Amino acid sequence: WLVIDRKVYDVSKFSKRHPGGSRVISHYAGQDATDAFVAFHNDKSLVKKYLKSLVIGELAPDQPSFESNKKKSLLEDFRELRCTVEKMGLLRPNYSFFFLIFLHFLVLDAASWLVVWYFGISLMPFVIGMMLFTTAQIQMGWFQHDLGHCSVFRKPKWNRLLQIVVINILKGLPASWWNHLHNQHHAKPNCFRKDPDLNMHPVLFSLGKTLSMEV
Repeated sequence: WLVIDRKVYDVSKFSKRHPGGSRVISHYAGQDATDAFVAFHNDKSLVKKYLKSLVIGELAPDQPSFESNKKKSLLEDFRELRCTVEKMGLLRPNYSFFFLIFLHFLVLDAASWLVVWYFGISLMPFVIGMMLFTTAQIQMGWFQHDLGHCSVFRKPKWNRLLQIVVINILKGLPASWWNHLHNQHHAKPNCFRKDPDLNMHPVLFSLGKTLSMEV
């Protein structure tokens, strides 16, 4: 069970069919998932159709709709800030910018191979080619990151399609693997045992007494 906008939902069976993966939604079991729900779902009217059949109740008037370890004033400030950001249009993508990014790393990638092909694999051409290729790969990583967040196109399917082209074909990594881990990271950032980034790099990211003792 979890809470969204003070309504209680039983997602026990639905979690297995959840497009974002079962783990992301199960991380909020017994908790308020309102802010995560708002952040992860662009088309809320579509998603709410699925939610209707999962409602099993509502919080009592005296029951707070936030976790006990969170400050109500800070949570309210965050939600107000998000509404302001949306009204200002700061979350609307700039298609020209993303097109230039896409073109930019394709040119860098092609240039890296052309340098090695034309000048051979002596030290200087190899180093220059490697620098161009590495820069292109890094830019591809951040571009597919934005696509994975469905931040480039309005429709999720176009984001997913181009993400597959960039990460699967150009980088040689599975988009499904990246989305599975990265969705969990943003659902529970820096929460030990729930954020996969911490699990993969416990030595690098285990800061603070509590986390260090856990590790």
